[in-house]
Amino acid sequence: MPSNDKPHIAGPGDAAPVAHTLPIAETAVLLGTDVNRGLSAAEASTRLSQFGPNELQEAPRPGLWQLLLRQFKSFLVIILVVACVISVLLGEWIDAIAILTIVVLNSVLGVVQESRAEEALAALKKMAAPDANVIRDGHALTIPASELVPGDVVLLEAGDFVPADVRLIEVANLRVDESALTGESVPVEKDPKALADNNAALGDRHSMGFLGTTVVYGRGRGMVIST
Repeated sequence: MPSNDKPHIAGPGDAAPVAHTLPIAETAVLLGTDVNRGLSAAEASTRLSQFGPNELQEAPRPGLWQLLLRQFKSFLVIILVVACVISVLLGEWIDAIAILTIVVLNSVLGVVQESRAEEALAALKKMAAPDANVIRDGHALTIPASELVPGDVVLLEAGDFVPADVRLIEVANLRVDESALTGESVPVEKDPKALADNNAALGDRHSMGFLGTTVVYGRGRGMVIST
C-alpha cells in the first residue's frame, strides 16, 4: 500500500481505463512524474525492476520434442504411418521400411525448417525493436521502447510508433493512424484536453495515444500510463 506522503504509482493498466478523463496535472500526480523533466534515471530504473519491461508477453518457444510432435499432425504423415503399420501387419517389410524412412526424413526436415524459422523471427524482432524518445532528468534521450516505465514522458513525431499507452500532455497538429485498433482509415487528430465521457470509444479518446499506433503528422508529448 502506498504511503500517505508518496504519490501512488500506477501499475500496468491502473490508469488506463480513466486516463483520458483526468486532467494532465492529476495524471502526473497519479504517475509520480514531472511533465517537464520526466523521471529521474534512478526512479526509472526502480520502476523497470518493479513493473518489468514494456513488452507483450510471448508464448515460450517450443522445444525439440514439441516441434517433432507437430510433424505428426499432418494428414499426409498420418496416412503414411497407417500405411507403414499395415505393411508391417502384412509382412511387407521393405515397404514398411521405405515408408518409415520417408516419415522420419520428413519429420527431421520439418523440425529443422521450423527451428530456423523461429530463430529468424526472433532475430527479425530484435532488429525491428523500436526505440522511444523520452525526457529523463530534464534531458531528451533515446532508449529501447522495452525500457519505458509508467510515468516516463515520451516525445512523438511524424513517423514514430507510439511506444506505449500515453496520456497526451501537449500536441502540435498531432494526427495518429489508429486503424490497427479501430479499423478507421482516417488519422485521428489529437487534443490533450480531458474528456468527460468515461466510456468513450478508443477512437474518440483524443487525449490518448495507444501502443502500436503510428504518428502520421505533427508532434506531441505524453506520459506513459501503463506498460
